Amino acid sequence: MTRIESQEEIRRMFQQAERLFRERRLAEAEQLCRDLVTDHPELLEGWMLLGRICQSKADFSGMLEMARRALMLNPGHPTVRLQEIDALIHCGRIDAALECLERLEKESLSGGKDVPPPMMLQHLAEFYTMCHAYEKAESCYRRAVEAEPDNAKFLYNLASAVIAVGRMEEAEQLLNRVLRLNPRDYDAYYNRSTLRRQTADNNHVAEIRAALGAENLLPMAEVQLCYALAKELEDLGKYEDSFHYLKRGADLRRQHMSYKVEEDVETINHIMDCFDDAFFARSGSAGHSDDTPIFIIGLPRSGTTLVDRILSSHSDVESLGEVNHFALALMQAAGPARNKRELVEKSTELDFAELGRQYCDSLRGHGRAAPHLIDKTPMNFLYVGLIARALLGAKVIHLQRHPLDSCYAMYKTLFRMGYPFSYDLADLGRYYLTYAKLMDHWRRVLPDFFLDVAYEDLVDDQEGVSRRIIEFCGLDWQPQCLEFYRNMSPSATASAAQVRKPIYKTSLARWRSYEKQLAPLKEQLEQGGIRL
Repeated sequence: MTRIESQEEIRRMFQQAERLFRERRLAEAEQLCRDLVTDHPELLEGWMLLGRICQSKADFSGMLEMARRALMLNPGHPTVRLQEIDALIHCGRIDAALECLERLEKESLSGGKDVPPPMMLQHLAEFYTMCHAYEKAESCYRRAVEAEPDNAKFLYNLASAVIAVGRMEEAEQLLNRVLRLNPRDYDAYYNRSTLRRQTADNNHVAEIRAALGAENLLPMAEVQLCYALAKELEDLGKYEDSFHYLKRGADLRRQHMSYKVEEDVETINHIMDCFDDAFFARSGSAGHSDDTPIFIIGLPRSGTTLVDRILSSHSDVESLGEVNHFALALMQAAGPARNKRELVEKSTELDFAELGRQYCDSLRGHGRAAPHLIDKTPMNFLYVGLIARALLGAKVIHLQRHPLDSCYAMYKTLFRMGYPFSYDLADLGRYYLTYAKLMDHWRRVLPDFFLDVAYEDLVDDQEGVSRRIIEFCGLDWQPQCLEFYRNMSPSATASAAQVRKPIYKTSLARWRSYEKQLAPLKEQLEQGGIRL
């Protein structure tokens, strides 16, 4: 190939590589980028783009290598430093990422300033959050707000961090400030509505209605306001009005998604086909022996956070919350896959011991000292077969809830990311039926591997079920597990506000307040064989 010489040609080729990357034509973008850096290894932007391409291909080791090649050219470049941190997180090297973050935070002090520049503090906080170092994230966000007290975005980010560490009243005050500064921050309306139970004397219904009546609302703004209004109206017992706005918001959200539930159903069916009796007969038990991990799995809003708080109240257990370490370790081990089907097939041929070791290393990378660490990522139910083979000492607890309560709880939650099946009742029904079928499959091929816990049983008999959970994990009983609401560790889930309180029964059979509206879903589940 002819050597690329002129600066104009270099610029043109780099822009072409960026365009190919945006169009997801990764192989072409990578080849063009590698040609550029081969001829011009001093091209910082080329190594950085290669890192992003590697990330898109789930080649996280390559992502880290590209970041370090860029750092060799400019060791102090803040964007490259952040790209290295991002790569370390994707590689599961949380300890190294935290070291780099702390060093960058310290080195960002310049010109005699007492704190790094506010935008750098925002970036640092975002990566601290990715590392689940919520207290450090809060500190960075707070210093940014001190530097720019009327910056609504900074205030919103601080409120999110304050929610994670459990200070709901302060979070509400911060979100009120956000909305005074920027009444068009519609996400703030929804987040504020979830912080507490609204009352007749203290709610935001009129304010939300007024905002919803504004002209030229963008679709996502309308969605956020509808969910906020539905939440507050439900708190006030106005169920029909609440469901009207909930459905309006969910329908609008669904209209702007390209999601097809059939693809998820196909993937889950393929998991059952691949991880069958024959797989477990031939794969043996050559996994990684480590009893560090405790998995809490199940559909979102099924009680997983409650069990997480109960377990992490034990002196031998700490929670890492919802981390994506297992999925990242799987993607790294399997390598590039053209689609989910191919990834499932490749996952049956892995070095399971190495997968388990990498996963446990990523858990320990958080620097927690407890003998056992909780991974409370609900969707890990997809990986039960892999967990059983890769992690010989792992404990798995599966939360289940009344099917209609479970589906309604997901339907009424505006998730920031993930769970695209939750915005349409028919999609929810199909997904729930497939999930239930998968869990039945795991029970058949892996008898007694995981503990089933019903949310309703836990609410009705807190101590009895809590003792059963603790015993299943091989731990001695400790009374503080009953006072989980005193557990001050951070929580960044949709249930962050609820788990700061003792167990309450008002969420049981909540679906009955919407029996008429949920009737088609009820019929769909019953026809699919679900007992209600």
